[in-house]
Amino acid sequence: MDYVTAAVPHPRSEGEGPAARAGRRSLAVALLSGALGAAVALLATRQRWSMGTATVAGDAFPLSVKGSDVTGVPAALAIVGLAALVAVFAVRRTGRFAVSALLALSGAGIVAAALLGATDSSALDDKAAQASGDTSSVVHAFDHTAWPYVAAVGGGLILLAGLLALFYGRRWPAMSGRYERNGAPRPRRAPVVDPDRPEDIWKALDRGEDPTSA
Repeated sequence: MDYVTAAVPHPRSEGEGPAARAGRRSLAVALLSGALGAAVALLATRQRWSMGTATVAGDAFPLSVKGSDVTGVPAALAIVGLAALVAVFAVRRTGRFAVSALLALSGAGIVAAALLGATDSSALDDKAAQASGDTSSVVHAFDHTAWPYVAAVGGGLILLAGLLALFYGRRWPAMSGRYERNGAPRPRRAPVVDPDRPEDIWKALDRGEDPTSA
């Protein structure tokens, strides 16, 4: 998150009104919740989500799967959300609205995928079929951990960041890039023409400049 805040100019606090203060607070909350939500979602997908038993040679064989085995959606959307969180400050107006919407949708998608994954036993059934050598074999005594819900919380934080960006993003600063603080492009310095160098004279003529005016 450090490289995100470093790229965002710090708003001036002197004489700012309620709207400016609300923009600053929403910016801080969005950055924190978006980065934290992505980290939580990625961490949760690497943990064990569900477990069960399969019958192998007449005995119960314990099986378990990680979140990434159940669904790859939360991890993928967490990366998309993190990228959208950074991109919010690189665009303006309609572009910022579109990126903010993508950020919110990423969070909502993580929540939905995590909640569905909590009750999905297909990954365990695949492991049961591999362990028993019978493609019709399914897992028994299915149970799940709290990690799918932790991933859903991470998605909720990203969703919150997206909603804040949608409602307050127009008050947030943007990366200056090649522009000055007043929004005007920086003037380009004209190349120096040396009258004793023929190649400089020819380059100036190619640019449509008068080399004798230097």
